[in-house]
Amino acid sequence: MMRSPVSRTVMAASIAAALMSCQLAGAAVPAPAAHALSASDASAKRQIDQLADAFYRARSRFDPLMATANGDSRYDDQLGGTIDPVQRKRQFALYHRMRGQLGQIRRDRLDEKDQTTYDLLDYELKSGLRFEAFPEHLLPLNQFDNVPATLANYAGGTGSQPLGSLKQQEAYLSRLRQLPGWIDQAIANMREGVRHGVVQPTSIIRAMLPQFQQMRAATVEASVFYSPATRLPAGLAEADKARLVAGYHDVVAKGIAPALDRLVAYLEKDYLPAGRASTGLGALPNGKAWYQARIKENTTTDMTAEQIHALGLSEVARVQREWTALGPKLGYDGPPNALPQWVAAQDKFKPFTTDEQVLDAYRQIDAQVRAKLPAYFSLLPKAKLVLQLEPELSRATASDHYTPPAADGSHPGVFWAVVNDPKKYSRTGMVTLFLHEGQPGHHLHAALLKEMDLPDFRKFDTEYLNCAAYAEGWALYSETLGHEFGFYDNPEYYFGHLNDELLRAVRLVVDTGMHAKGWTREQAIAYMRDTLGYSEARAGNQVERYMAWPAQALAYKIGALKILELRERARKALGERFTYSAFHAVVLGDGTLPLPILEAKVDRWIARMGAGSSRP
Repeated sequence: MMRSPVSRTVMAASIAAALMSCQLAGAAVPAPAAHALSASDASAKRQIDQLADAFYRARSRFDPLMATANGDSRYDDQLGGTIDPVQRKRQFALYHRMRGQLGQIRRDRLDEKDQTTYDLLDYELKSGLRFEAFPEHLLPLNQFDNVPATLANYAGGTGSQPLGSLKQQEAYLSRLRQLPGWIDQAIANMREGVRHGVVQPTSIIRAMLPQFQQMRAATVEASVFYSPATRLPAGLAEADKARLVAGYHDVVAKGIAPALDRLVAYLEKDYLPAGRASTGLGALPNGKAWYQARIKENTTTDMTAEQIHALGLSEVARVQREWTALGPKLGYDGPPNALPQWVAAQDKFKPFTTDEQVLDAYRQIDAQVRAKLPAYFSLLPKAKLVLQLEPELSRATASDHYTPPAADGSHPGVFWAVVNDPKKYSRTGMVTLFLHEGQPGHHLHAALLKEMDLPDFRKFDTEYLNCAAYAEGWALYSETLGHEFGFYDNPEYYFGHLNDELLRAVRLVVDTGMHAKGWTREQAIAYMRDTLGYSEARAGNQVERYMAWPAQALAYKIGALKILELRERARKALGERFTYSAFHAVVLGDGTLPLPILEAKVDRWIARMGAGSSRP
């Protein structure tokens, strides 16, 4: 999962709800003009460039944490306030106007590259505005990547917001000064949500409450938000150091500490008792339509919850059939469907005793992958990938994830390994996980995107919130390349790959089960436990993730299946002319794309290749 350090619900309440989605939004994507233009019309090009730039600048002002998370450091001093209902209305009004402006641009006078920009603007504006009907701002907090936890994790200076200069320190301090107001607005929104029956499930409130309790500290100096003052960059003037230290002390003592006290008190005394017993989004007012909008946002298809549920069951059965042949290779002779449970219980697959040993094992996998990449990819990023352990604050509820590099080179892409207990960390899933979260998965997509000559709104649209079916679909597709790279000749690694495939299939069943078919949290946990061999705690953590992020987990499998389908289509059409490197260049070469636009691009490439052209 390529994860932004920003709450999925918070972002949905702001820009994601208003704008950042890549669903079909109605009619099919227009086909390119029948005649090839040698150059775009100057007036039309100027209009599309100006609108694309205005769109990105507006979006980044509304949601600067999203910009930071996607590698744009220009907004690092801003927090954004779009959970404020007034700001939210202004967003929608602005994007309605932008839709009108887009409609005045002659698409047929643009070249192919600018037509893609036109189509993506159209896609995002239409689909984002569909969320105008749903009060996502009334659910401003969940246990994954909420804004206070995001800023707490940034305090270490190793994530998407570095703290290695005076300017960077001042930017972070500016954000901290805005946090108390954000917290108070979140409390106000939750109060409004309680009045309208739009509240989080009780289990989600219980899952997020400890984070905020732990953010409080006995003294200012013990606060995670004060900690940058203890690690100021070398070379700062003494006056600057003194000013920063005083600023951190003041914002914690007078702002953040009292605000966290207010938040914890509200969650404990008011919000938790008001939490709902139901599990899925479908239980909320207009919840069925709300969930269908989330499906379209995350899959970029018109698939229904019923269709996705059936696909999930089919994929579960397909993977489970693989266990019959694989079990004996691992030393297992029991019932095939119980293989995951058996593997989970075997200490021989858990050789680690320290966190660093796990990280070193990932470094060895990375070295092997890097040796294979040039044979399969003609496009490789300049930005480096580094491997780090997930910070302790978020480790208990986090999943292994990736954060993209900064466009200005101030920090690399990062694969974050979540190691709660190294002695229980299985090596079986490490290869498939790294191919997904590291490279060639999220890193090749996100890092290459920063290096492309694209409008900013496309360059910085790496996060799964923009187009999860592409971003997560590409990463899941990348896992399958373990076959080509030779990793899955090892039955342990192949089991890990199949087991993760099974997880993605199970997600289709569980997510739709909870949000559309009335499944309880306990039903979903039982299904994951029985099918995947997960412990109660691990299954519970996963299920609560799907509760907090409705439909996000659907994107992986649906996106990957589409990319595999397109690869097979190209292989059959092109025969000996097919190469992995050329196909991958087509898929990655224009950045993040909704599946219908990607499919049209691949089909055009196949047609050109069939006509004798080698151009992607």
